[in-house]
Amino acid sequence: MSESPDTRSLVSASSQLNLMEIDTIDDKEFDIPQVDTPPTLESILNEPEDEDEPFILEDTCLLNTENIDAHSCETSSLASSDSGDRTHLKRKRKTVELNATVHGSVLRHSILKGISAQIVSAADKVDAGLPTAVTVSGVIVVGTSHGLALVFGKDLNQALRLCLGSTATGAEYGAVSALSINHDCTRLLCGFAKGQITMWDLANGKLLRTITDAHPPGTAILHVKFTDDPTLAVCNDSGGSVFELAFRRLMGMRTCESRCLFSGSKGEVCNVEPLLTAPDLKDHPITQYSLLAMASLTKILVIGLKPSLKVWMTFPYGKTDPTSVPQLAWQFVPVQKVVNPILAFCRGDTIHFLLVKKDETGTIHVIKQRQLQLNCDIISLSWINSRTLVVMDSGEKLRVVDRPSQEELETLDMAEVQLVYNSSHFKSLATGGNVSQALALVGEKACYQSVCSYAGQMVLLGTKSAHIMTLRNWRERVDCLLKQERFVEALSLAWSFHEGTAKAVLGLFGDPAKRKGVVADKMLEILFQYVERSVKKCPEHGKIQVMEQHFQDMVPVVVDYCLLLQRTDLLFNQLYTRLVENCVARGVFLESLEPYIVSERLGCVTAPVMRDLLTHLQDNNMMDSVENCLIHLDITSLDIQQVVQMCWDNQLYDAMIYVFNSGMNDYINPMEKLFQVISPPLREGKALTDEQVVMGNKLLVYISCSLAGRAYPLGDIPEDLVSQVKNQVFEFLTRLHSAEAGQKEELYPYIRTLLHFDTREFLNVLALTFQDFKNDKQALEYQQRIVDILLKVMVENSDFTPSQVGCLFTFLARQLAKPDNTLFVNRKLFDQVLEFLCSPDDDSRHTERQQVLLELLQVGGVVQFDEGRLLGLAEKAEFYQICEFLYEQKHLYDKIMDCYLRDPLRKEEIFNYIHNLLSMPGYSSEEKQCVWDKALLHIAELVTLDPAKSADLVAMHFPEEVRPIITKLHDDHLVFQFLRCLLDPSATSREGPHPQALLRVSPDLHELHMGLLCRFTPRQLTDFLKVSQDYRLEEAIQITEQYQLHEATAYLLEKKGDSHGAFQVLLKTLKDKLSALTSEKEGAEKRSEEEGEREREEESPLQRVEESLGDIIALCHRSSQSLNQEQRGVLWFPLLEAMMSPQKLLKGPDARHTSEALKELTMKVLNSMSSFIPLPAIIQRILQDPVYGKGKLAEIQGLILGMLETFNYEQTLLETTTSLLNHDLHWSLSHLRAAVSRGLHPRQDHCNICLQQYKRRHDSPEEIIIFSCGHLYHCQCLQRKGSGHVGHRLLQAWSCYKCTSSQGGRGGDRVTTETGRGRSTSLAQTKVMSREAGEDGKKVFAETTLDPQQSQSWDQLRCLYRGPSRLAILSEITHCHGNEKAGLLNPSQPGTASIFHNENFQLKLSPPPSVEE
Repeated sequence: MSESPDTRSLVSASSQLNLMEIDTIDDKEFDIPQVDTPPTLESILNEPEDEDEPFILEDTCLLNTENIDAHSCETSSLASSDSGDRTHLKRKRKTVELNATVHGSVLRHSILKGISAQIVSAADKVDAGLPTAVTVSGVIVVGTSHGLALVFGKDLNQALRLCLGSTATGAEYGAVSALSINHDCTRLLCGFAKGQITMWDLANGKLLRTITDAHPPGTAILHVKFTDDPTLAVCNDSGGSVFELAFRRLMGMRTCESRCLFSGSKGEVCNVEPLLTAPDLKDHPITQYSLLAMASLTKILVIGLKPSLKVWMTFPYGKTDPTSVPQLAWQFVPVQKVVNPILAFCRGDTIHFLLVKKDETGTIHVIKQRQLQLNCDIISLSWINSRTLVVMDSGEKLRVVDRPSQEELETLDMAEVQLVYNSSHFKSLATGGNVSQALALVGEKACYQSVCSYAGQMVLLGTKSAHIMTLRNWRERVDCLLKQERFVEALSLAWSFHEGTAKAVLGLFGDPAKRKGVVADKMLEILFQYVERSVKKCPEHGKIQVMEQHFQDMVPVVVDYCLLLQRTDLLFNQLYTRLVENCVARGVFLESLEPYIVSERLGCVTAPVMRDLLTHLQDNNMMDSVENCLIHLDITSLDIQQVVQMCWDNQLYDAMIYVFNSGMNDYINPMEKLFQVISPPLREGKALTDEQVVMGNKLLVYISCSLAGRAYPLGDIPEDLVSQVKNQVFEFLTRLHSAEAGQKEELYPYIRTLLHFDTREFLNVLALTFQDFKNDKQALEYQQRIVDILLKVMVENSDFTPSQVGCLFTFLARQLAKPDNTLFVNRKLFDQVLEFLCSPDDDSRHTERQQVLLELLQVGGVVQFDEGRLLGLAEKAEFYQICEFLYEQKHLYDKIMDCYLRDPLRKEEIFNYIHNLLSMPGYSSEEKQCVWDKALLHIAELVTLDPAKSADLVAMHFPEEVRPIITKLHDDHLVFQFLRCLLDPSATSREGPHPQALLRVSPDLHELHMGLLCRFTPRQLTDFLKVSQDYRLEEAIQITEQYQLHEATAYLLEKKGDSHGAFQVLLKTLKDKLSALTSEKEGAEKRSEEEGEREREEESPLQRVEESLGDIIALCHRSSQSLNQEQRGVLWFPLLEAMMSPQKLLKGPDARHTSEALKELTMKVLNSMSSFIPLPAIIQRILQDPVYGKGKLAEIQGLILGMLETFNYEQTLLETTTSLLNHDLHWSLSHLRAAVSRGLHPRQDHCNICLQQYKRRHDSPEEIIIFSCGHLYHCQCLQRKGSGHVGHRLLQAWSCYKCTSSQGGRGGDRVTTETGRGRSTSLAQTKVMSREAGEDGKKVFAETTLDPQQSQSWDQLRCLYRGPSRLAILSEITHCHGNEKAGLLNPSQPGTASIFHNENFQLKLSPPPSVEE
């Protein structure tokens, strides 16, 4: 195929480039061959459809100028961020796991040294200036700051073909700011910083056109682009406008007609990109529309230039960083077997994709695709092929991204390129800088003219050099990793090429099978290199662990890829031969095979490697590994006898069985060997060792597998051997004698051994086997034979336990109960078993025998017995569970209760049984009545068993039988326990089966319970009286008086309303305790030692006095609330007298402690009295007392000072709260006044009703009303809308019409309903005369009220302090003083809502926070 200049590559595909360096190529070495044949349309369409899955259409809709909504497709972008340090060019090497994704070096970075040298030379020699722009097609064109365009060829030397323009022209036009070459590489357009555009003939360097009037003067050309039509181009200037340039040639004259496509006044465009079509896609239906994408600062637009100008779509960026640069890039992409153009665009860090397609009806669809999020601020965006994007971020890092998977393949630091930026053109410095601030901000990072992509290549223009980036082909990417000796990553990358999962693949087109073959050859070559390098570089000296680690890093990788490539021949021949030369490598290789063998990835190993593997594992005592490998491999190539002996010697029983089975088809010998080990100790009655138990268990599993047709330890027996193996095993198990039988050997040794080893499990094995016997006549014969042998062995021998015999007959009962049963068992045998279990010689193993018989009955064995005889034997043997089972079948539920009561192990369960039977459906009323009667009959026994559960049962099922039940309970203490559980709420926390609410019974039962409480637990009586409400007061008082329980009597008298009577009872109790205290002090010396010990164990007399005093003070507090002054004195003064009188009896040094304690208690009484009794009366009573009335003032000083301190506290508290309230009120009013008098600022300068500006209305003086919400109205407009009403004092009250309307009703309606609450009008209802109104123009103030918003603010102001307000505190104090100090010092009655009783109450004494004006 001929190679056109358009498809020629600028640099060679040499694989000599190092990944870690930028390859510099001089002129002679810079070979520029033609690129590989580019893919045709057919090859693109035949590529694997790996895009269909991840390439999800996000929003499929038809977008055109009629239905586009700029806000309907809003997107968001993160703030741009710098990508990092620009000084580091070399990438960090990362460790890659075997299964990790590896991409290698995707891009080849080369310097165009010939062009770079000539750029520098031209600047020095001809004053060309610095490079400013670049474009590439069949040639490379570089524009300079002095107006020159240097055209370089793509030949080997990158020779300078043309130098277009001159420095004189540059002085007039300014720097070259934009370049474009048409599709056939014949014309060049140059845009200049001062706004001119020139067209050149690239064949001869002739200037064809100079265009000076295509756009407004004084603006720089930012972009100039050819379209697919060579007579049509577009340009974009620094004013943000876009123009279409149509080239004509009439009568030999070349002309250019300009048409404005987009005006910068509507939003500045800073990037344009026409859709260019490759030659093989020139017939695509989209090309006829000549699409053009434009990016403004806020959105992108897609327009069609043909057949007529039409806007197809607009798409806003959403929220973006104002310094981010908008980017556009078109590419034809195959999607679902159809090639259509996709526009990639971004501003910031999110790339959006729009698919443009034309359906069968001719309708154009623009469909949004899945967006791509990158964590960088993008300044350049290019397609390098249909699947791969290359972006440059603001940190000058080049990122290669795979679009379908959204995976970042590579990052290159391009800081050393010293990229050229187009900032000066965006700021239009050459024409005076007349651009907007927004466009100048974008221009800071604009590099549109420095990055150019063409035919899979990307050219970057630096200040002194030109660089080219191309995709590496697949071999080159692998070789780059190999040169760095990164073999694991190279293999991983090659495998991704092999499987077709690699990204940005170049050079692998065609048949998948052929592709896999080519890549597999390369991978085998890498494997050989990897092994060779590892063997050569193995450390010769040092620790063995270091050498092992060296090979452990390599060997699993080699094995894994050989298995993936299905080349075990290579693995076990060439590669293993090379590794055997090193003993450490050989060991590591052999040990690494085990996981592959166990996972069955490696099913066949050559005989030499197999022998080496077993020898190595055995030498290193890795016998578990030997067994794991043996049971997963084909061992026919080994010496079977040698392997069997090795397995037996090392206790590898699984492997031994496997070798016998698979190597020799022998299924009997393994059993014989295992029986030979476990039979002798079982015959002799010895305990088995752990090893023998393991062997026995393996034997049972092996027999089960063999009878079920499964291979041991895994897999299945070949189908043609299943029946044969089953018959062989049955025949072996039923042998009369073993092969080496002695004279003393009993019959059927194998079955006998298994029964002694584990009866239950052996019978389970037989049960599973019997399930498969249906139509096999021979197997049914074996089944009957085995059953006969089992009966003969177990029934005729006395060395089996009841549990073992029971297991046998349970097994037989299950088999006989099957509908398709063919077994025959003599029924007399079951009778023998019944006699054996129910009538033993001794009474041992009672529970075990009962459980065995119960299990036998539950599986159907009851049909084998005579029920009457069975029931008699069970009752005789005290098998109550058996009796229950039989009674359950006969529905004799009352007899079951007898079973529970007689069974010592299950007595407690009778309560649940009775409750469930009486509660659950499914039982007849006669059956329930029978149980109900039986429960009542045995109720005394039930209460004795558990009073709490009995009470629950009675409360639920026998509520009417409480009194008869009590009469049946002859023991008073039993009655007390029953009634306490039934009536006492404190007993509801007990753990009963079904705790219920307390039962309501007659008061006499409560009083009976009270009497029993007085007898057995008198301390709990008061608590019971407080929670129970069902007793009669008079009878209860008589009971408490009878038993002399004064505290309970006082409680009942107070509850009755006789507070004075309660006080007298408690006072008498207190006096008795005080007299006991004084008499104890007088007779202290005469008290015996035994009495002293008993006194120390109980409460001391002083503690009893304190407790009694606390009760009587609490009573006085509760009573004083509702008494007058005289009645209070009757209560408190006798109490004070009672406390003061004993003190005169206490004399001498021994009574000093007691006297001080009594004085403290007296002080407590005085403090409590002070809340209800005037202080003068208290002092007078104290002075009249002989203890305090005589002597000096010092004796009563403490009492008087205590009362004065209380007075001082109350006075200080009152003064403090009054001061705080005054301060708080002043602060609140001052801020409210400031808020009311604050000036208002209207939102608009016009009335919100008539929409006329209030300043410009000159027809009549007009009053203006401004609300605090910022709305402004004419007074007449508000009156017409009904938003005002006449308040008190004939002043007009107004409400904002707009706010009240938006809240669900018209203003006038809301005013009338809400004025009463004062929350519908503005805080500053100010009617302001307009400037023309009145002669003096003074403001007139109207009534001041609160609107809803200000009321809410005022509420927030009041809630600055959490908790009660100070006004509430002061009100409480005032209330307390009005009730004669019943507040702070005296807790009020429960139920009063005093703020002082709130646990969260805090008195905040700090001043309120200051609010800034």
